[in-house]
Amino acid sequence: MAHLNYQHLYYFWTVAKSGTITRASERLALSQPTMSSQIAAFEKAIDSQLFHKDGRRLTLTDAGRQIFEYAEQIFRLGEELASSIQDRSTANRSRLSVGVVNSLPKLVVYRLLKPVFGLGQPFQMHCYEDKRERLLAELTLHGVDLVLSDAPVTSANGSRVYNHLIAQSSISVFGSPETAGRYRNDFPLSLDRAPLLLQTANIEVRRSLDEWFEDHKIRPDVIAEIEDSALLKTFASEGISLIVAPSVVRDTVERQYGLEFVGEIKDVTEQFFAITTQRKSKNAAVAAILKEHIHGVRESHGSGAVNNYSTKEADVCDLAQI
Repeated sequence: MAHLNYQHLYYFWTVAKSGTITRASERLALSQPTMSSQIAAFEKAIDSQLFHKDGRRLTLTDAGRQIFEYAEQIFRLGEELASSIQDRSTANRSRLSVGVVNSLPKLVVYRLLKPVFGLGQPFQMHCYEDKRERLLAELTLHGVDLVLSDAPVTSANGSRVYNHLIAQSSISVFGSPETAGRYRNDFPLSLDRAPLLLQTANIEVRRSLDEWFEDHKIRPDVIAEIEDSALLKTFASEGISLIVAPSVVRDTVERQYGLEFVGEIKDVTEQFFAITTQRKSKNAAVAAILKEHIHGVRESHGSGAVNNYSTKEADVCDLAQI
């Protein structure tokens, strides 16, 4: 393939997002035969099948999924550029681009970003969820201004970035009213063999929780592992099982999802980091986030280009105060 035909890529991206040739054709005001021939030409050019037929719908092949991920980034940036050009009214607005690791609890993300809304000046915030490695790549290329993560960047990463430990919280167990009532007595021993939904093993707090279970000889019945924290709470609200969540969002979890508090696991702490390319950001929104949440966090240039950070309780903002 001598060069990439971006028109073909755009047609493919539209079909993948629409799910059918018919919907994509209507969206682009093209005939179905024209759209089909363009997709076929793209598949021939890259020598890969992009779709499987699933009834009337089209599903992506492995090659299709990989190309779609790149197309999403390409055309997302294109849409941002077009919007910036067309809407001159935003020219004087401050802009904040935040990369959010997709495993972070959404309720906590809101609290961490809340200081931006009190700046008293016009701004635009853009939040992108993705895997940590991709967001860090975007950060080093200045595609985002900061990354919110549940783990710091290590010196092995090789990038010149700074870790700001901005919050931490113990975790608590929640369940529907009926489920919570069954396991509240004799907590935490009641968790032995109790049905439990947990985030996947690649999540930082999950590893700490597994170690805590092992140390206390508690073996819950993990009936499912789900990466998205909001989906976990939705499942739990239907009475399927217990879940764990940061203690600081207890009131919101109970109010928004109808769950009840079972007990707190104080020995397991979830930490939250703001990762930036500058120790002191010139972006007013980033500076506001760091100023609000960091209370005397001592930063010193560590091994390589990554800052060390203090984990003493006195040096970390308690989310309950946010």
